[in-house]
Amino acid sequence: MLRAADMRNTTNLKQIMAQRRAIAVPGAANALFAKIIEEVGFEVAYLTGAGVANMHLGVPDIGLTTMTEMANTLAAAAETVSVPIIVDADTGFGNALNVIRCTKLFERHGAAAMQLEDQVFPKKCGHFAGKQVIPEAEMVGKIKAAVDSRSDPDFQIIARTDALAVEGIDRALDRARAYVEAGADATFIEAPTSEGELARVACEVGVPQVANVVFGGRTPDLGQEGFAKLGFSIVLYANAVLQAALKASFEVLMALRDKGSLTGVATRLASFEERQRAVAKEIWDERERRFSLP
Repeated sequence: MLRAADMRNTTNLKQIMAQRRAIAVPGAANALFAKIIEEVGFEVAYLTGAGVANMHLGVPDIGLTTMTEMANTLAAAAETVSVPIIVDADTGFGNALNVIRCTKLFERHGAAAMQLEDQVFPKKCGHFAGKQVIPEAEMVGKIKAAVDSRSDPDFQIIARTDALAVEGIDRALDRARAYVEAGADATFIEAPTSEGELARVACEVGVPQVANVVFGGRTPDLGQEGFAKLGFSIVLYANAVLQAALKASFEVLMALRDKGSLTGVATRLASFEERQRAVAKEIWDERERRFSLP
């Protein structure tokens, strides 16, 4: 068997998902966060649409992020890291024709998988109230369009349904099975509210499953052992990094405002050396030495 380092990222991710180890996959809102996720040792990174909306636009996750903004962020992250990236494609940014363009664009920009959901556009965060879903048949068409448009058969199409909050767990499971029949490689039933619902998701849909744990959200965090016992493949922690950075930013800036210096909050700051190491400055220094004129 090929080592992960010798595989295409698409094949590597496909094999990881087949193992049902419930690996934790943190979300990145930009290339720097993706680089840190890889540096810490995670096997996969997730490019989060909510994170890009929050950090790039300063707006909530309510469908304001465009396909181009996601693709540009993906391209920067994929150029920076070597681990597989799952990209949040929201609703495909339109109808089945838009999904065709989205699939080709995200695959070309370095994604190993895309997550496509069945909300009405403009979508909302999966843990917000007031969601609506499109007809099942319309989503089936979008999945078929994505499957037909990918050039690499190992590029994973993850079909997300938000129907649980709208139509209940039974209909959500029915939709997930229909999406698998349409060609989805994995499914993602968003926002189960109990371990019992999570167990049904893992048991009643045959393909690899994705769970999404939002700190302060609706789905309980069972930990890797608990999710693996149920049979999940991946557990997204889509905005943990963003929430950590946001809290630290408030604390440091309020101290600077009130005290006029960083005294007392130094432990909340990465050192100058840590900052340069995070962006691999030593590698760029070596390149400069190698390619500069004598």
